[in-house]
Amino acid sequence: MTFVDEVKNAVTPRAALLVIGVLGLQLLFIASYVGALHKPKPTDVPFGVVAPRQISAQLLTELKNLPGGPLDPRTLADAATAREQILDRKIDGALIVNPKGTTDTVLVASGGGTSMATTLTKIVTEVDRTQQRTVRAVDLAPASGQDFNGISSFYLVVGWCVGGYLCASILAISAGAKPANRQRAVIRTGVMALYSIAGGIGGAIIIGPILGALPGSFWGLSGLGALTVFAVGMITLALQALTGIVGIGLAVLIVVIAGNPSAGGAYPLPMLPDFWRAIGPALPPGAGTWVARSIAYFRGNAVTGSLLVLSAWAVVGTAITLLVAARRKPEELTGERPPFGSTPLP
Repeated sequence: MTFVDEVKNAVTPRAALLVIGVLGLQLLFIASYVGALHKPKPTDVPFGVVAPRQISAQLLTELKNLPGGPLDPRTLADAATAREQILDRKIDGALIVNPKGTTDTVLVASGGGTSMATTLTKIVTEVDRTQQRTVRAVDLAPASGQDFNGISSFYLVVGWCVGGYLCASILAISAGAKPANRQRAVIRTGVMALYSIAGGIGGAIIIGPILGALPGSFWGLSGLGALTVFAVGMITLALQALTGIVGIGLAVLIVVIAGNPSAGGAYPLPMLPDFWRAIGPALPPGAGTWVARSIAYFRGNAVTGSLLVLSAWAVVGTAITLLVAARRKPEELTGERPPFGSTPLP
């Protein structure tokens, strides 16, 4: 037997295609992470301005025309409104001009990302310096002392996502990657739900009582964790039901390669390039990170949209998994055709 024949026997065409697919995922991983995070810079950051009427328009224009367009400024009525909008996560910061002195105030929220708070303070400091004014920073939602750079919420959600697609992958291949019939699909969905509840509570225990990395509602984080794990797990099962083992790779593509760098974890969304900023909120890691930070630092505000995103992934994944299983023919489940003249199984 020649060497070429040995290679053909050792590496089947299916295995070769899977290896090529893995290589593609590897290269996409590098491109996505480096592309999103190699050069973070703020662009169109929602930013409030509270200033006396006689200088408000000029200051707004100056901030809007800064090189690179880092800010998307808008005039606010007063400091109380600015504080409320920051805590409601409608804006990321605000400048409060002192009409009776030369020291202004920049309001930030490092719980939403320390890098953003630091960047906004630096931008406003440089602008005020040109007017011979100084700035003091006030952090309205400071990150926990155990939450370095405000990224613990991101890693918590990443852990939940990893658990979701790994559990679903194990369920999908536990019987030799057999397609799920109706009963098998229901059982896998039930196991996924129980696992999700355990994973959500476990993650909340570690991040809260054990490590003290995140403040906020324990049960709120537990519920978020259960929903995140279930959403990722069910979309993985759905992709596996549609495409077989390739579905596991597709789940990695969606959740890890596209979802993690666009989640706003290491750098908040306004500091990411346009593509990643656009897709981040629609993917489970981004939606989960936003809600986790809101629970921990922003009194649970502005979570409806992200919870709907996670719920949509969960519902769509569950529906596809069950529908595909219900439509399978007997020969697809066993790998064999039923005897001639026999009655197909329902």
